[in-house]
Amino acid sequence: MIDQTVLWTYLAVLLGFVFIPGPAVLLTLARASGSGTRAGLATAAGIAVGDLVHTVMAVLGLSAVILASATLFTVIKYLGAAYLVYLGICAFREREAPGAGVAVRGMTARRAFRQAVLAEVLNPKSAMFFLAFLPQFVQPENGLVALQLTILGVLFVAMGLLSTLTVAVFAGRLGTVLRGSARVRRWQGKVIGTIYCGLGVRLALHER
Repeated sequence: MIDQTVLWTYLAVLLGFVFIPGPAVLLTLARASGSGTRAGLATAAGIAVGDLVHTVMAVLGLSAVILASATLFTVIKYLGAAYLVYLGICAFREREAPGAGVAVRGMTARRAFRQAVLAEVLNPKSAMFFLAFLPQFVQPENGLVALQLTILGVLFVAMGLLSTLTVAVFAGRLGTVLRGSARVRRWQGKVIGTIYCGLGVRLALHER
């Protein structure tokens, strides 16, 4: 098992890490404020599932294969970047339905969940994080390395989920208020689209 001192150190590092506004938080913020709390919660859940996939990949060594292959890393990186830009363009093109008032537009929780899973799985930065960060807290003398990696990965997913769920609830409530303004509704898609496109460009420019 994991040494208690190491475990508490890991949790302290995670606490600071997961609440720093990063791609996961920004994606959840954009989706919850634009499409409501349910879509935000679904986005948070989708990101968590994507991170679980990266945890499994790290345990099985698949992340190492991706990072070892410059071509494979680049392909996945650009696929992820293109998908985020695509989501941004879709947000730009959204039009408010006549008489929609303050109703939430378009995005169902199921669709938000699928988009979040795909966006996170196609993010090689997440694979890099799990491969580079988790092993620092693994002590081979304390038992199975795969089990330790699994525990550390699940803890990361749980704390990350807590962070994004919190963001989804608050952003969803704020979005409900903001959507009462016609001016905000006109600009909302543009702001959300800018966030997604910005994340896509950032990912595309990222070097290993």
